[in-house]
Amino acid sequence: MASYPTFHGSNLAYILELYDRFLESPDSVDPQTRQFFMNWEPLLNRGGNGTAVTKQQDTAQMQKALATINYAFAIRQYGHLAAQLDPLGGTPPGDPELDMAFHGLTEADLRQIPASLVGGPVAEQSANAWEATEKLKQIYASTIGFDNDHIRIPEERNWLREAIESRRYAFNPESDDDVALLDRLTQVEAFEHFLQRSFPTKYRFSIEGLDMMVPIVDEVIRNSAQTGTQTIAIAMAHRGRLNILAHVMHKPYEQILADFKDPLKLQELQDAIGWTTGDVKYHKGVRRQVGADYGSELTITMPPNPSHLEAINPVAVGMARAAGTRVDHRGEAKFDPRLTMQILIHGDASFPGQGIVAETFNLSRLPGYWTGGTIHIIANNQIGFTTLPQDGRSTLYASDLAKGFKVPIIHVNADDPAACIEVARLAFAYQKRFEKDILIDLIGYRRYGHNELDEPGFTQPMMYNVVRKHPTVRQLWAEKLLSQQRITESTPQELLDKHNKRLQEASDAVDQAANNTVEMKAFQDPAPTPPPPGAARRIVTAVPEDQLREINEGLAKTLEGFAFYSKRLENTIRARRDALTNEENKIDWATAEELAFATILANGIAIRLTGQDSERGTFSHRHAVLHDKETGKKLVPLQQLEQATAAFEIHNSPLSEQAVLGFEFGYNVQESHRLVLWEAQYGDFANGAQNIIDEFVVSAREKWGQTPSLVMLLPHGHEGAGPDHSSARPERFLQLAAKTNMRIANCTSAAQYFHLLRRQALLLETDPLPLVVMSPKSLLRNPQVASSLKDLTEGKWQPVIDDIAVDPQEITRLVLCSGKFYFDLINSQYRDTHPQVAIARVEQLYPFPAEELAAVIQRYPKVEQIVWAQEEPKNMGAWEFMGYRIKKMVGMDIPVNYVGRRRSSSPAEGSRTAHEVNQSMITEYAFTWKFK
Repeated sequence: MASYPTFHGSNLAYILELYDRFLESPDSVDPQTRQFFMNWEPLLNRGGNGTAVTKQQDTAQMQKALATINYAFAIRQYGHLAAQLDPLGGTPPGDPELDMAFHGLTEADLRQIPASLVGGPVAEQSANAWEATEKLKQIYASTIGFDNDHIRIPEERNWLREAIESRRYAFNPESDDDVALLDRLTQVEAFEHFLQRSFPTKYRFSIEGLDMMVPIVDEVIRNSAQTGTQTIAIAMAHRGRLNILAHVMHKPYEQILADFKDPLKLQELQDAIGWTTGDVKYHKGVRRQVGADYGSELTITMPPNPSHLEAINPVAVGMARAAGTRVDHRGEAKFDPRLTMQILIHGDASFPGQGIVAETFNLSRLPGYWTGGTIHIIANNQIGFTTLPQDGRSTLYASDLAKGFKVPIIHVNADDPAACIEVARLAFAYQKRFEKDILIDLIGYRRYGHNELDEPGFTQPMMYNVVRKHPTVRQLWAEKLLSQQRITESTPQELLDKHNKRLQEASDAVDQAANNTVEMKAFQDPAPTPPPPGAARRIVTAVPEDQLREINEGLAKTLEGFAFYSKRLENTIRARRDALTNEENKIDWATAEELAFATILANGIAIRLTGQDSERGTFSHRHAVLHDKETGKKLVPLQQLEQATAAFEIHNSPLSEQAVLGFEFGYNVQESHRLVLWEAQYGDFANGAQNIIDEFVVSAREKWGQTPSLVMLLPHGHEGAGPDHSSARPERFLQLAAKTNMRIANCTSAAQYFHLLRRQALLLETDPLPLVVMSPKSLLRNPQVASSLKDLTEGKWQPVIDDIAVDPQEITRLVLCSGKFYFDLINSQYRDTHPQVAIARVEQLYPFPAEELAAVIQRYPKVEQIVWAQEEPKNMGAWEFMGYRIKKMVGMDIPVNYVGRRRSSSPAEGSRTAHEVNQSMITEYAFTWKFK
């Protein structure tokens, strides 16, 4: 690798070091430097130890030498500010340090100075500093802007400089197929023009102005295929998505055109795709096996993405992590970054504007989320809808956010195909070499408005006056090849005709099938396989006693030789192992969870659990990761369990929700046969991930045909902690519940939790659904929650648990409740004084347990009223969901009433005293309130 000056301070030390080397051995420096030093005397004298002592006033030669180094440094650092990056001809901002006059230099001065003071590959090819700096300007201030002054690791910085200045990734007409590139650009443009002609009143979010995005992605994929990558995830919003789907993902034109034509009648459409509401064409995703086009077999996935533009980023990264992770063994999951990669295509307005971008960058180097580096591409239109950069960001470039994460940035003019290919190759090489993120800022324009029906001239008349006159990149590249006699004058039109013919054939095929439901169904996305009827009811979650005891002993063995932090912690952990051997056989919540996980691993199902403080647990209950007080080493008993046949992975997440939950969703849909769980520190922290919940977790099946099975553990319960740590907002999930799109549970015993987790794991293949658990806080240590060994070995999941402590013939009031409030009711003073009141627990809120509830109600022949009791405000919790359904079930015969807090805009009281007053009141009312 070529050597570089250390460009800091006055650079005097560097010059003196060269001069000392010259004095010791003239042949140790290059001829130009040797000639320069032969006529230069920068020393006053030499001390006895041979060190150089500089003069008080530098000579003119010294000043010129220092200025030359500083000038070269400025070009490398700030050349991007003078680069012509705007295809529309906007003036670069520039920088005064890029003018040699700023440094007191002239061309004549630079011609007298050796190129070695400039350094790098350009110096080796130059006769003097003038030639070297001119070559630097051609590299750093042309149509590529290398923006890497924030890279602090010397190895990375030097590699980037050598790769940039050697031009080893440059597009070479001698070896690269420039005509094939023209053909690709013609295909991209023809597709957009065909859609515009055929469907002028429909949205497509054209790629035009950023056409080179397709060849850039081609180049990255081609290089990936040659290095053994097996899976690639490409995430992007709607700008240019259809073009990428058609030409990179190989989604058939017929499928895309069928979405535009939308020819089926309503009933036929429902028959054809009755499993789903579907989504608009520019949100859909696809997964394809590709081979010949890229040199070797690999799987490319573009996951579906909603209009929340950057929300897909962590999803794609999570998919990549899952695809590259091996779990078919006990112990830790093993991730191999060589097997997978991801390309994230961002918008220039959304990249700095949406916080999930920064959250996803923050995941990039964390042990539980690292994927070996991501290639980011900003599809830079230089405008966001109607908003210009000066109104949309506080930075010079759209990409500046990435600087905070020390990500190299390369700006490139989208109208220079050769530059774009060079940038793509360099980005890929960096990502593979350092296994870190890198960003390409592809600066182009938007041919139309935000969509094709929008008029951009209303708000940017001058800009769009330029755009409408501006030739396409296909035209520019064709003109260049014509001028180089690489093609004939007829070639561009011949290529255009070829691609238009293929598009027309596809359109004709769709028209011919338009009135045939069977034929049109072939153009639709396939429906997910429906689960066998009653699969969830039939699943056996009990574990034979001998097997459970064996697994418990296996967990005990993992503790041998471990030095616990404290006796208290040791007693807690060892008590779990004794829970199956003592007389009472009382298994608490944490023990039930650990045993559930252990038996799932023994079944060969891998587990991934992440969340805020999940290794220990927010409430210091889990302790899945133990820390040896003498060695500091970690012990994860579930990874050491002899009976396990699959990997167990657990990580503390960063303190964010949206990107982390998106990551886990992506991991889950990529490898749906693994049990994936995300735990919030408190349930209401899920508020920070509401976008992911709404757009992905609960609706992905109906919109896109995906089958997520992600588990969300959300601590919930009114315990006087205030508005922000009380509610996991069950009402929001219940509002989103429809068409059996998830399971929602609020269970009240360790055994119930054990069976719930095992049921979820055992249904991953046959009946996958997301599971939302209102997990406990104070109940974690409540003895009444503990279960017996028999409950685990002979029991099963119970959607509703009846009151077995009452005489059914005496009951006139049936109180239905869920979660922690059940214990407030049964432990109240009113329980013994009101024998006519039965209290039943609804453990499964959704799917609504109609059959089980009906059986409970029928058990009380004299019941006169049913009460839904909850601790949440009336407009929250489960009342508005459950009340309607219970009333519909019992009809007019039995009134159904509500007991709980009044309607409120806040989930809970800020005062503990106020909480206790209200809690006491609603507890009493559940037994005593006389309804009108």
